[in-house]
Amino acid sequence: MRPRSLRQTLILIFSLFISSFATAVANDLEDNNGAIKGKVITSDGHAAADVAVILQGTKYATTTDGSGTFSFHNVPAGNYQVVVSLTGYSNVTKDIVVESGKTTNESFQLAVSSKQLGEIVITGNQNKLVKKSSDYVSKLPLRNLENPQVYSTITKDLITQQMVFTVDDAMRNAPGITKMWEATGRSGDGGAYYTSRGFVTQSLLRNGVTGNVSSKIDATNLESIEVIKGPSATLFGSTLTSYGGLINRITKKPYDHFGGEISYAGGTYAYNRFSADINTPLDSAKTLLFRLNTAYTDEGSFTDNGFNKALAIAPGITYKASDRLTFQFDAEYFYNNGTGNPFFFFPYSGVVSEVLGTDRADKLHLDYNRLFASKDLTQVSKNMNFFATMNYKISDQWTSQTVFSNTNSFSNGAGPYFYLMAHDSISRNDQSTNNSRVSTTELQQNFIGDFKTGRFRNRFVGGLDVFYLNSDQIFAATGFDAIPSHGNIPTYNDFNRANLDKTYQSLTYNYQYPYIYKRYTYSAYASDVLNITDNLMVQAALRVDYYNNKGDYSKTAGTYSGGYDQTALSPKFGFVYQILKDKLSLFGNYQNGFQNKDGKNYKNETLKPEQANQLEGGVKMDLFGGRLTGTLSYYNIKVKDLVRTYTGPDQNPVTAYNVIQDGTQASKGFEAEVIANPFLGFSVVAGFAYNDSKLEKADTDEGRRPATANAPMSANLWLNYRISQGAVKGLSFGFGGNYASDNKIVNSDAQGVFILPAFTVLNASVSFDTPKFRIGAKLDNLTNQKYWIGWSSMNPQKPRSLVGSIAFKF
Repeated sequence: MRPRSLRQTLILIFSLFISSFATAVANDLEDNNGAIKGKVITSDGHAAADVAVILQGTKYATTTDGSGTFSFHNVPAGNYQVVVSLTGYSNVTKDIVVESGKTTNESFQLAVSSKQLGEIVITGNQNKLVKKSSDYVSKLPLRNLENPQVYSTITKDLITQQMVFTVDDAMRNAPGITKMWEATGRSGDGGAYYTSRGFVTQSLLRNGVTGNVSSKIDATNLESIEVIKGPSATLFGSTLTSYGGLINRITKKPYDHFGGEISYAGGTYAYNRFSADINTPLDSAKTLLFRLNTAYTDEGSFTDNGFNKALAIAPGITYKASDRLTFQFDAEYFYNNGTGNPFFFFPYSGVVSEVLGTDRADKLHLDYNRLFASKDLTQVSKNMNFFATMNYKISDQWTSQTVFSNTNSFSNGAGPYFYLMAHDSISRNDQSTNNSRVSTTELQQNFIGDFKTGRFRNRFVGGLDVFYLNSDQIFAATGFDAIPSHGNIPTYNDFNRANLDKTYQSLTYNYQYPYIYKRYTYSAYASDVLNITDNLMVQAALRVDYYNNKGDYSKTAGTYSGGYDQTALSPKFGFVYQILKDKLSLFGNYQNGFQNKDGKNYKNETLKPEQANQLEGGVKMDLFGGRLTGTLSYYNIKVKDLVRTYTGPDQNPVTAYNVIQDGTQASKGFEAEVIANPFLGFSVVAGFAYNDSKLEKADTDEGRRPATANAPMSANLWLNYRISQGAVKGLSFGFGGNYASDNKIVNSDAQGVFILPAFTVLNASVSFDTPKFRIGAKLDNLTNQKYWIGWSSMNPQKPRSLVGSIAFKF
């Protein structure tokens, strides 16, 4: 499928959405002034999620959410039958009366246990691709239709459907998110680098607090991934977020019966993966619950010498001390040993296209399938992370939440990288880490309330947050040699561990670069979502942030130097107006982000935090009983107080502080996401994003798109059909892909322009899912396209690959 064809497909989907939207508005603006709300539970008293609920003889149909609740709004007054339907079991039916201006509440109990229900849902047609609410985006339980902030949720069911095993691959379902760099594995990094709304971001949060994993992040313990858009410092601070947003990994939690699955996957490039998910109560009262997720991956690479071995172990324990008090304890261990993929940087002087003879990656004479380094130039990366949460129900209106998080990353080994040079040659270099460590610790206390002041409903969160970062990293760097970029290379194998060690030993200068420092952040924040009417909600929030940089540590002097303090305020405002209650919302927001800046300006004044402010508006919908959900939004982000060189007449000749803090950058764009189930068994996940970024006031490159903004246009699409009846019930077929437009990875006055070409990558899958086992296969990059990602560099991506898997459930 060509890029044009994919864009036409997306246009068709959005056209269908507009048509469906118009129909929904016409239908729902009738004089329907009653409502029905209810809850469905299993025979053992647990919430029954994803169960069909039908208002007999009408157009109204829906499914229960994760808490087992459902609702019908704008129902004409009259007598009805509510039917709770479950394939293979007798329907549960109740007669109800709907009165104008009133809400009828009913509860239903199924004759199945929570374990049986889980097995039934697996074989049904509910793909569970939509999560209608989040406890994390606003740090309190809030439905998406009530939230003025834009976010996308990638559920574990979509991850399973696509046979995805890493966060990297799961992120292809997030509109407007494109990968820029592979995970470096270096201590302190947070896996792969992405761009969102023109700014670099990483997956640094886990369940709303610090959760750094420096290597490629395995998805074995993920319940979902929340991609939260726009500057989000008000509730999440500045250290773990960017102006484009943040990525929050939601982990699996223990449940109250024995169950799980064991799986194996194998395929192209010597790919082998074993994983297990085992859950069990540890006592008869089911107050102590245990769950273990683990995976081991051993894979080769499309490059000649590449490989990676990875281990992930994630145990979790839930202790229900009482009806009011619950504890959650988790640990994560990630281990990686491998070579990674090659990173090619550009000439650091001259116009790149003139030096290289082309301005496009696909025109370079560069062997795509070569690592250009020996397979013994490896790096070991490890993460050991610990988490604890205490939830205490103070009253029916108030809850106390205490969260502790500690991450510890380690890396040691080589980091080969390459410079593209003239005459079809490359320079081979290394940047190693030497037993480097970075740890973060976060302690957070939240008070969450749902109460009324007069007739107004308030959903409030107030919190205190202490964040500590301790870096003890040692980098080493050196050049090695220059070789041809393709063809016969006599010295190809010389770039190995023994020769690199000799190169470092021969250096007469200090080639080590310490990154030893400590950072403390102390914050207080408060946010309130106020229901002015049942349909109109406003949100106001504010953060006070005190940042203490202890400076850089010198082992020679035994002291810290260059420390400084900064205080920042971060406000947030938003509104939601539900045109159709629980179906269609208009929203708008003002959001703020900031970054602390060290140093002084040309007047010898301490710099202040850099600021980003976003204005955004759009539409959210949940129509046709949840069969059509989505978000359309337009945003405008302005960054101010960027530091740039000062060249005025009153430069300070004594100090080196010849900078001024008046630079600006703009980023604006449009994003759309649609998840639809138009007919039984068929689902659509589609997204489109356009971003226009430019430097407005800068030393150089004014008016140009920053290279960090990545491709201005991107799209994602996934179609899946699941057979729901007959002998092959549970058989499903999936097809989709991703598109990104041309990416000006070099875009400057001095170096000119260099382009990573637009690409369309198509993927397909087939699987057969039953209550006892699941088998499947996926084919990624169907057309075997060669394409590159990059951030000041170019990184070749995997060609066509085939993986098959089998899982046994219990």
